[in-house]
Amino acid sequence: MEKTVRRYDLDWLRVIVFALLIFYHVGMFFVPWGWHIKNNETYNWLRWPMAFLNQWRLPILFVISGMGTYYALSKRNLRQFSLERIKRLGIPLLVGMLLIVPPQIYIERIVNSEFVGSYLEFYQKALFRGGTYPKGNISWHHLWFLPYLLCFSLILSPAFIYIKRRETKLISWVKKLIQKPINLYLFIIPLYLLEAFMEPFFDVTHALIDDWFNFSFSIVLFFYGFILIATGQVFWDRLKKIKIKALAIGCFAFLGQAVIWSFFEDGFVIHFTEALLKVINIWSWILVLFGFAAKYLNKPSKKIAYANRAVYPFYILHQTITIIIAYYLIDLNWSFIAKSSILIVGTFGLSWLIYDLIILRIPFLHPLFGLKKNPLSNVAQF
Repeated sequence: MEKTVRRYDLDWLRVIVFALLIFYHVGMFFVPWGWHIKNNETYNWLRWPMAFLNQWRLPILFVISGMGTYYALSKRNLRQFSLERIKRLGIPLLVGMLLIVPPQIYIERIVNSEFVGSYLEFYQKALFRGGTYPKGNISWHHLWFLPYLLCFSLILSPAFIYIKRRETKLISWVKKLIQKPINLYLFIIPLYLLEAFMEPFFDVTHALIDDWFNFSFSIVLFFYGFILIATGQVFWDRLKKIKIKALAIGCFAFLGQAVIWSFFEDGFVIHFTEALLKVINIWSWILVLFGFAAKYLNKPSKKIAYANRAVYPFYILHQTITIIIAYYLIDLNWSFIAKSSILIVGTFGLSWLIYDLIILRIPFLHPLFGLKKNPLSNVAQF
């Protein structure tokens, strides 16, 4: 069995990006875009940081997950890996849909005057009637990442095992390709084709079965994660040389998008230009985050060991906690700073209390929230 070296920078990135997810979902309460419930006042200026964060926060998680799959396949055959993925992703998803997500839907129905009664009445009388959300009340809401990741893992794992156990021409070609660091940007070509030619026809639904653009775009990123980590040190060495340039390119690409959004109407040329800027922006910030994390965060610590294990339960719990707190703030004439501070501190604080005082101390709950028996296994992943 080949020896694998733990990448603490990937652990840190995973923790950081999921922490940003809490900030993002708090922001969704205040931004003018649609969400489950909205504050009594929204803020147009918030669109800019939210738009910036929204473009790369999930793509980098799919790349990290692809990298984590590389390590997971070092210790498992196809059957073992598939069963582990079903258990680690499927059980928390089912628990989330039955216990964690329903309070979000209940509050949304109450706010929109679509249901009157207690939560117990809602759960007994309405949850399992009417089918799936938004018409019905069965949904995975923010947990949509889990079924997608499960599908990607099961679909690609046979190919991944073949690639990993043989020095394939593909890996050799990628190693040769990225000898020039700027060639890392050639990876945007498939992403651009999907963004330019597929995105206009398929809205992002997070419903899996009809979410063709989002599914295709995300599985490519997942595949990239596996392929890049399979090149070994070659990828990390090239990041050292490209990260500063990628930072400049990313800033330019997002600024270009902002100009288009502010001054131009949609059209043929604008669509293809914006699509190019978008994928350049996404890929640039992925390279930037990997590059700087590799330089500054690739070292062990007790903090990352604790935080990395807590990420999955935090992810499962956080949006329900945010929406419950937001429900009691929705009509108060308080400032953005006051409300957002309460939501951020409350979401992090209550998630930590539930995790540390309940989930972590009751072994029966561990598999329900995706906790591994061995928290020291290489590169924790969903």
